[in-house]
Amino acid sequence: MSEQYDDIINMPHHVSQSRPQMPRYNRAAQFAPFAALTGYEDALDETARHTDAKAELCEDDAAELDEKIRLLGARIASEPYCRVTYFVPDKHKSGGKYVTVSGNVRFIEEATGQMVFCGGLRIPLRDIVGISL
Repeated sequence: MSEQYDDIINMPHHVSQSRPQMPRYNRAAQFAPFAALTGYEDALDETARHTDAKAELCEDDAAELDEKIRLLGARIASEPYCRVTYFVPDKHKSGGKYVTVSGNVRFIEEATGQMVFCGGLRIPLRDIVGISL
């Protein structure tokens, strides 16, 4: 078997006179692993991501929440400070997450059903589950 290549085994490596030699980085890239399933890992991560279901408030909790919103509305001229917990629906799958924010309320828009904070954040009243004054 070794006799088969005896005539070329000790010949010098050919170097082209007309073309530049490829850099090592580019030569190594030819042998890099190939990702046949691009996006598969992201799809797995998205499937495994946990979302919460939106809880429905009982009548007593809903009445208490309405009362707190009414109190905020009565003190709206002084831009009252409060902490609001609300539900944010997920854009990609069913469910969502609960977020708590704090700040001064600028006004409550009855027409659109939103609470507007001084920083510009708008929270739909139907998504609010808790208010701490």
